[in-house]
Amino acid sequence: MASAETTRSKFPAGELDSHARADSSIYADGTYLKTNPSWHEEDSPWKAGQVMKMLRKHKLQPSSIGEIGCGAGGVLSELITKLPSTSAVGYEVSPQAYEICSKKAAGRLEFRLRDLFETDDYYDLMLAMDVFEHVEDYIGFLRKLKRHGRSHLFHIPLDINVLTVLRATPIKAVREDLGHLHYFTKDTALRTLQTAGYTIRDWFYGPGMLEGPPRKRIRARIAYWPRKIALSLHPDLAVRTLGGCTLLVLCE
Repeated sequence: MASAETTRSKFPAGELDSHARADSSIYADGTYLKTNPSWHEEDSPWKAGQVMKMLRKHKLQPSSIGEIGCGAGGVLSELITKLPSTSAVGYEVSPQAYEICSKKAAGRLEFRLRDLFETDDYYDLMLAMDVFEHVEDYIGFLRKLKRHGRSHLFHIPLDINVLTVLRATPIKAVREDLGHLHYFTKDTALRTLQTAGYTIRDWFYGPGMLEGPPRKRIRARIAYWPRKIALSLHPDLAVRTLGGCTLLVLCE
């Protein structure tokens, strides 16, 4: 077995400590903000559209929505304009994210710099948009979250596909730049929710690479048409091989 010193010597000075430390402190100490200054707000209109698609499909009209890890607050801000009879509360534990989202509070929309799990708050619909892949004890997190909503809607990145496994660098990037601690396929994501005690009511793929904000990276632009054609022919196979999609899951 290699010694700790031997293992450490394979990395440039400081890289192992800084890049291996993907814990909750990065969301409070400014590390995450430095890497993601917009807190992904540019994706909010598209994500809110995916939520509305699911709500309309099942004729759901929640009177109250809560969102854990609401980030920049853009998803709730978009939803509240489309749901005139709904009130919404976003929860954040990051001071930097709260500084961004709190500016959007108005009328039926509120943001709180607080851990949801320290409250008894309960909502008709609880959102977790790109959240539990960041949490070390993600099963425990999901079990606690279940107590705070009648229905739950999860938006989950699908980081594992043939391309990411072959290239390896995308997985490294989502860990170092985005703080993902866990990586999912459609099947492992659904099984995770079931293990945590949820009943899955419906799910669909979100083709963010095709419908979301334009991607600047040349590889993403090159892959646009192969992904679009493959998704039209065989969605499951396309996502397993080429990626480019997330998963939206409605649970009870």
